[in-house]
Amino acid sequence: MKPIGYWLNRTDQALTASMDALLADFGLTRLGWQVLGVVKDDPQATDTAVLTALAANADVPALTSAVTSVLAGGWVTRPQPDHLALTDGGRARLAEVARRVDAFRERSATGITHEEYVTAVTVLERMTRNLTEPREGSPARP
Repeated sequence: MKPIGYWLNRTDQALTASMDALLADFGLTRLGWQVLGVVKDDPQATDTAVLTALAANADVPALTSAVTSVLAGGWVTRPQPDHLALTDGGRARLAEVARRVDAFRERSATGITHEEYVTAVTVLERMTRNLTEPREGSPARP
């Protein structure tokens, strides 16, 4: 059996490649989709909020590029400096993209029960906390 790190990397690569292909018709990438999700969920979204919310997903240059891309694509606008808001057209297109992403999520979870999914996420979350949260008597981890 291959170690968990191997499967984490392969799964992330497969998710990204599949989502990028799915979203290409819309001029989006997986990261662009994630940026739009932050903006949709926060009517007062700022560049800093996007960078903070998605820090675990990509580095600052990649996130900045994704923000630039959704701005250029007309998905979002800047109602004021450093703020982002969905455009009316972006909101409408986002509804269509969401339908495709829902179907993608269903396909990616084929053969996986809800309980198995919850277990997998819980284990990965616990493993991450084990490696990132300081333990009593030991130095904080980077």
